[in-house]
Amino acid sequence: MPGDEETEIRLDARNVHERRTLRWVLEINFTQFVVAGAVGIVADSTGLLGAALDNLGDAAVYAVSFYAVGRTVIAKARAATLSGVLLILVALGLLAEVLRRFFVGADPIGLAMIITALANAATNLIILRLLRAHRAHGVHFKASWIFTTNDMVANGGIVLSGLLVMLLKSPIPDLMIGIAVAAIVIKGGWDILREAREARDSADRAPQGDRG
Repeated sequence: MPGDEETEIRLDARNVHERRTLRWVLEINFTQFVVAGAVGIVADSTGLLGAALDNLGDAAVYAVSFYAVGRTVIAKARAATLSGVLLILVALGLLAEVLRRFFVGADPIGLAMIITALANAATNLIILRLLRAHRAHGVHFKASWIFTTNDMVANGGIVLSGLLVMLLKSPIPDLMIGIAVAAIVIKGGWDILREAREARDSADRAPQGDRG
């Protein structure tokens, strides 16, 4: 039926490769979430908890992107839209946690922040290498690239804040990087929503047969 075209999955060789790539990056991000979250709790670090929440949001987004592989432009744009919304919700949750810690206090461990952020950045380099060949394969993959580049920036900020926590003996740098990570995630979510809207508008203007 013509109406089924939008949800049809075309399993060609490229789609199989894309699914394999997304499965790898999904598993890596979930592992990052577990590790950064556990260390963040033990080290009492808002920055690491933010990185963990970001990785969890990314994993959810990659699952959505996995669904979008082989589907039409409209379906991919919808998946990217959901991705953007999920990231913004994660960022708002992080901001709430930062505000809570401003009032109840925190005692982050700077060295743990630095080591974990560097390990996270190293695995993000692996993800970027996996995604590089697929950046032009749809808005859902563009979204995935945005997530990982944002993570690299956030991890650099966590390393810097960890150094400042150690030097200043204060939790303020950690709380500030928590706010910065939230801002980075919100911007990334907004960029993804914009990309999805542009892809959807382009598909709406294209002839019916060119929307696949």
